[in-house]
Amino acid sequence: MSRDSSAAQARTIFVVAIVAAVLVSAVLAPAAYGYGTSAQSDGTVSVITISGTISSTTVDGIAEDLRNARTNESIKAVVLKIDSGGGAVAPSERLYLEVLRTAEQMPVVASVQGVGASGAYYGMLPADEIYVLSSSEVGSVGVIGSGGSIPIPDSIIRTGPDKAQPTADQRERTIESLKRQFVGRVMEHRGENITLSREEVAYAKTYLGPEAVENGYADSIGSLPTAIDRAAALAGMEKYDVVRQEPPNSLGLLFFASETDNGTQIYKRSDRTSGVVPVTRPLMMDEVPYHSPEVTTDASA
Repeated sequence: MSRDSSAAQARTIFVVAIVAAVLVSAVLAPAAYGYGTSAQSDGTVSVITISGTISSTTVDGIAEDLRNARTNESIKAVVLKIDSGGGAVAPSERLYLEVLRTAEQMPVVASVQGVGASGAYYGMLPADEIYVLSSSEVGSVGVIGSGGSIPIPDSIIRTGPDKAQPTADQRERTIESLKRQFVGRVMEHRGENITLSREEVAYAKTYLGPEAVENGYADSIGSLPTAIDRAAALAGMEKYDVVRQEPPNSLGLLFFASETDNGTQIYKRSDRTSGVVPVTRPLMMDEVPYHSPEVTTDASA
């Protein structure tokens, strides 16, 4: 091969590499810009949405957004945009821990758009401040669990009578323990502001925005832009950019309850089949609607 042909081939490869780099940059530019700051900006406020039923899937996405906020040098504060009545206990606990970890590194402000109750309220507790609208519903510090027993098919062999089927007393002790933990976290994070006693908090009432501010469940009445301004001020930013993280569209988990001979049983729509299955673990939900046993569709929490 001659030198001229080798040089031509090298130039061709170089040009192709440049074109590829430009194309990749064009694709990635919006994402990079979303986390960047403008020349006149002191930093960025990341607005992270928490909406619908809190499940493992939704918390996976929220946790990733919070991790990105913590590791990106341009992001100086986080605002949680919340509209959720809660969900399962374990994901709600994970949400709380992720928000707590973020609040230890930068200002976090919660902004309740509609409902911020039960597991959603649990998750926002570490925030520096909580803003609500006059129409927002906040609170419901409690746990829901099934009171009925779930029959185990005869084809399943168990090594003990309580394996995979705890007694009603065991269920009650579990729910009581989770309730104490929830109430304890509320008193830990909001105790200086709350005017209610520990027993009153445990009543699990939900309060409208003005009453929530009055009793200390929230800090101020204000819109989402007000919460963003406050987060920026807490981070010491006069001029700032805003990046919004929206979760993927998801129906979440759908719950309903019905009365049985043994008490109240909670069900959820199965992820694997078109039917429903019993819920065996307690929930941090604001409300679980009751349905006739014959009605097993279109139920939501």
